[in-house]
Amino acid sequence: MESKVLNNLRFLIMSVLIISSGGAACGDFWDVSSSKTGDQHIESILEGMTDEEMVGQVLMLGYLGSEPSDEFLQWIEEWNVGGVKVFGWNTSSLTSLARGIGTMQKAAVSTPLAIPLFVATDQEGGWVRHVKGETSITPGNMAIGASGIAYDSYTSGFIIGTELSILGINMNFAPTVDVYTNPEAHVIGPRAFSSDPAKTAFLSLAFYHGLERTGVISTAKHFPGHGNAAEDSHSTLPVINDTFSKIWDRDLLPYRLLIREGLPSVMSGHLSFPLISGENSPSSLSSVFLKDILRDRMQFNGIVITDDMKMYGVRSAGKDIPTICEMAIIAGNDMIMISRPPEDQLEVRRHLLRRMEEDRLLRRAIKESVRRILRIKLRYLHEQGKEALFPNLDDVREKLPEKSGRSFFFDLAFRSTTLVRDENFPPKIEADAKVLLVGQYSGFFSEGTNRFGGADTFSFSYTGPSEQEAGDLRKIAGTYDLIIVCLANAGSLAALDILSGYADRVAVLSVLTPVYLRDAPWVKSAVAVYGTGMESYKAGFAAIAGDYVPEGELPVAFPPPE
Repeated sequence: MESKVLNNLRFLIMSVLIISSGGAACGDFWDVSSSKTGDQHIESILEGMTDEEMVGQVLMLGYLGSEPSDEFLQWIEEWNVGGVKVFGWNTSSLTSLARGIGTMQKAAVSTPLAIPLFVATDQEGGWVRHVKGETSITPGNMAIGASGIAYDSYTSGFIIGTELSILGINMNFAPTVDVYTNPEAHVIGPRAFSSDPAKTAFLSLAFYHGLERTGVISTAKHFPGHGNAAEDSHSTLPVINDTFSKIWDRDLLPYRLLIREGLPSVMSGHLSFPLISGENSPSSLSSVFLKDILRDRMQFNGIVITDDMKMYGVRSAGKDIPTICEMAIIAGNDMIMISRPPEDQLEVRRHLLRRMEEDRLLRRAIKESVRRILRIKLRYLHEQGKEALFPNLDDVREKLPEKSGRSFFFDLAFRSTTLVRDENFPPKIEADAKVLLVGQYSGFFSEGTNRFGGADTFSFSYTGPSEQEAGDLRKIAGTYDLIIVCLANAGSLAALDILSGYADRVAVLSVLTPVYLRDAPWVKSAVAVYGTGMESYKAGFAAIAGDYVPEGELPVAFPPPE
């Protein structure tokens, strides 16, 4: 109760200050005079900003729970926070999420500067979908790569953007433009469009234009490219021994095309390219990548946002998080993302304020970053108007998921289904055939038993069958006429290997990335889908049943393992 009284008092004091200072003549984000250009308006805002307000704008903060706490709202208001990141843990209720977003934007625009928040999330489609609930389940980027149709990418971006807009989310950390060139890049996998740089580039461009039509800000990631990383930057610093000429023609091709089309934002990845930077340190902390390559050579003038600064890939720099965040700004990032905990967020702000007083280089970098941030906010958020900041809760309840999405994504799942091994495809299935379904996903079993009535199921954990389960599978395999295996990861590959003696009876339904089929050359019958939604399973089982001939093209081309 006391915190609400203090918040109301704070709003009242700010309102009085705004009125007594003659309104918004020199600082209100929304008051663009007809006599001013956009750049002039930005400079007038910058001139009146305190250090606290400038530091606030470079922060992209996560919050805990389904709605922001009173303390977090106070930070938004007092710090002039630039952006908020919505994570999966914030989305247990979409109504609560939308209400919280409206409350946060109210806090932001109630300040003297009235600068709205970037509200961002990861809604890539397919495998990565931080906002779940009543949002569309899509087959994902690799399915788009298999269809090869730019319209599929554009429409996916448009539907995803439409849903985010309804929720008040104005920035999407998508498209994922990583070129999937390393079969060991499991953290990317189906998040990528293709292993082909040109296909990745034009499908990324179409996705961007779909988001752009909805007014949602695109953020291409993970610069300069995560697709040749054999390790996950969440848990380590991947080292990629590629030359500049190699990544210029491959990983950077999608960025080069997107930048020419006006891409507003890029996410810097926590990756090491020692042959380019000359040191084994994160590219997200490297001015070689962010200034020399991205700004100077590629002529990017949008904003650069770090991947989460809590990831080990950047913490491997060996410094405390506040110091690493300072290094990130100096290197050329405009916003630093800190998911949690609040203690770290608070300490980073304190550190940047203290160092800003001591270091003119940092002060200059932060001011230039704020200039770019304001330019993108003016281009998108001001253009849409203040009303667009505040979600309509009736729309959240009534318009999600987007109505055309169900049929479109169903069709995309079928369009993208790919025949990978056709020596024994479709398998001959007699009416009285005994069918066994082997896998890990509930959706696979649900749709499989629906399609093949009376089928038995054999399930195991994500890491693969235990020794006891492996023995059980060996014992029963020979009693079935058809064994359909859901191949999704190393764990399910281990289960598939147990069945290598039954090649004529096995049909593989590959989901997500088809890369694991490389390690099972004995498989004669295999079809690939790229999502784990019901539409993907329906498409895969329909192909196995012989209902249609899959026409998708394999979006990745990897040599067989040595």
